[in-house]
Amino acid sequence: MMGLINILLVDDHAIVREGYRSLLNKQPSFTIVAEAESGEEAYVLFRKHQPDLVILDLSLPGKGGLATLIQIRQLDPKAKVLVFSMHQNPSMAKKVIEAGAKGYVTKSSAPAELIQAVMDVVKGGLAISEDIARAIALDSLHGKSAIVNKLSTREYEILRMLVEGKSKADIAETLSISIKTVSNAYYIIKSKLEVKTDLELMHAALQARVVSVSDYL
Repeated sequence: MMGLINILLVDDHAIVREGYRSLLNKQPSFTIVAEAESGEEAYVLFRKHQPDLVILDLSLPGKGGLATLIQIRQLDPKAKVLVFSMHQNPSMAKKVIEAGAKGYVTKSSAPAELIQAVMDVVKGGLAISEDIARAIALDSLHGKSAIVNKLSTREYEILRMLVEGKSKADIAETLSISIKTVSNAYYIIKSKLEVKTDLELMHAALQARVVSVSDYL
C-alpha cells in the first residue's frame, strides 16, 4: 500500500492551483505541502519541503518551467517532476523528458488522467497523456521537430526565449548564466539549425513548433 504522497504544485495562476488542489486533495494519499507561482519560488520550496513529486507548469514568469525543471534536477537528480501544461507541443515534450521530467500531461486531459499520472510517476514510471503521445507519434512520422533534436536542452530553452523576443541580457539573468554564454549559444543554435538570419531562425522555430503562431495572437 502506498503511503502519503507529498506534492509541490507550481502554477502562476492562483485559480488554476485552487482547482487542481481541490482535485488532488480528494485523493486520500495525496497532500499538497506547498504551492509556488514562479520557478524561483518553486526551487526554494523544493529545497525546503523535499516533496515526493513536483507538478510543474511550463508557462511561468521569470525563469520558466523548463529552466526550473533543470535547476531542480541539478539539485536533486532523483527528483520526480510531472509537467502539467497547456501546450500540446511534441518538441517541448521531448525536451522536457530529456531534461529529466517523469511525465508530461496536458491541461486538456481528463482529471482521472492527471491522477493516474501522479500515481505512475511516484511509482517510478513515465506518464505521457494520450493527446501528447499522439502528437509525438505524428511528429515522428512527419519529422517536423527533427531539426531541433540537434539542440541540447539548454540550447532549446535559449532558442525558445529568443523567439519569444527576450533579449540576451534578459535570458542571461533568467537562466543565471553570462551574456557571453547566451551569445555563444545563439551562434551555435544558428549553426546547428543551418540558418543565417534571425528571420530564418524564427521560421525554423515555428516549423519545429518550438513556438506557435497562436502564442503571438
